[in-house]
Amino acid sequence: MDWKEVLRRRLATPDTGPNRLLKVAGEKQNRAEKKSEQELKDEEMDLFTKYYSEWKGGRKNTNEFYKTIPRFYYRLPAEDEVLLQKLREESRAVFLQRKSRELLDNEELQNLWFLLDKHQTPPMIGEEAMINYENFLKVGEKAGPKCKQFFTAKVFAKLLHTDSYGRISIMQFFNYVMRKVWLHQTRIGLSLYDVAGQGYLRESDLENYILELIPTLPQLDGLEKSFYSFYVCTAVRKFFFFLDPLRTGKIKIQDILACSFLDDLLELRDEELSKESQETNWFSAPSALRVYGQYLNLDKDHNGMLSKEELSRYGTATMTNVFLDRVFQECLTYDGEMDYKTYLDFVLALENRKEPAALQYIFKLLDIENKGYLNVFSLNYFFRAIQELMKIHGQDPVSFQDVKDEIFDMVKPKDPLKISLQDLINSNQGDTVTTILIDLNGFWTYENREALVANDNENSADLDDT
Repeated sequence: MDWKEVLRRRLATPDTGPNRLLKVAGEKQNRAEKKSEQELKDEEMDLFTKYYSEWKGGRKNTNEFYKTIPRFYYRLPAEDEVLLQKLREESRAVFLQRKSRELLDNEELQNLWFLLDKHQTPPMIGEEAMINYENFLKVGEKAGPKCKQFFTAKVFAKLLHTDSYGRISIMQFFNYVMRKVWLHQTRIGLSLYDVAGQGYLRESDLENYILELIPTLPQLDGLEKSFYSFYVCTAVRKFFFFLDPLRTGKIKIQDILACSFLDDLLELRDEELSKESQETNWFSAPSALRVYGQYLNLDKDHNGMLSKEELSRYGTATMTNVFLDRVFQECLTYDGEMDYKTYLDFVLALENRKEPAALQYIFKLLDIENKGYLNVFSLNYFFRAIQELMKIHGQDPVSFQDVKDEIFDMVKPKDPLKISLQDLINSNQGDTVTTILIDLNGFWTYENREALVANDNENSADLDDT
């Protein structure tokens, strides 16, 4: 038989040997595995559908509580909703009255001082009475429920310093209580002017607060009533310049309490406040009259506004035209002239150049490309005006390269080619850098600082000899 025929017959005959059985078994196993995968997918889909339906609330036995979102926003009454506004005002007034009754009054404070003095723990440190923790707790029990918040281990530990007997100063503790009571009283007083009841004051709210505060400040007795509006504007502007850097038109009551401005303002209650303290206090009558007087002196055409030419006489009249141009480009003006409120921002910035808010104000003016940083081009743009003024005054111009290197050495920015606002603040040289770039007199003072120091030393020596 031909081999081809044998091969053809073999291929046509079904394979019943062991290889064929193994092949069939493998196919059955594969089908079983495929079926299992499909079953798993079906099971997964069933579970997903079940849980998704429960989450969507499809099942009847779902807890009804989860179908309702709890209310977390309560809108303020509109202007035409008079009844709701009155209800809100009355409820806030009742709330603030309740908070006020929780504070210690003068009689209770005197009683607290009597108890502390009675339970002092010897020996005294000089003339300062001390109290240990055991007596501290005894006073807390006798002082009454209003004082309970002050007699805690945390407060005692906060006031405990280096006393070898583990005691605290009675005077320090009493001052701590007084300070807390004053802060809460002031918080309540400020909250009365918070028309929206949201924990912040708008400009008009703070104006009303200070206007009604004026009669209670003996140091302001000499102010004429016609000047009250200008005084209030002057005082309010300092709060908003430093506490509202983003110019949102409102400041948090917490921020007002945390800063020292309110302390400075209420310092005017002291009838014996020294002349030096009044001169350094922005809120004093002499300071307010000085600032307003300068504004009137600059206003040569007496229209109540300042032009660029009029503002150029500010201070020593040595600010560059380039800087003044930027002031009138960036700041709020009316037909190209500056009002008193904008002038106050200008004065606060230049008189407090070490403060971050003041540096932010000046940095915005120096950042002519609005890139958020000062580069060599920006520095050269402003210093060129200083060089021109030096030529006009018969001085030899200083090389920009030298000044640029000095500025970058002083600031030490993170990026060696750019100076950011944060770089200026961190360097503690922001006031010097800005003065060099905007004011010829300031640059001259910086450039001749060593000679000026030497002259001061010589003058001091001469005074000592006499």
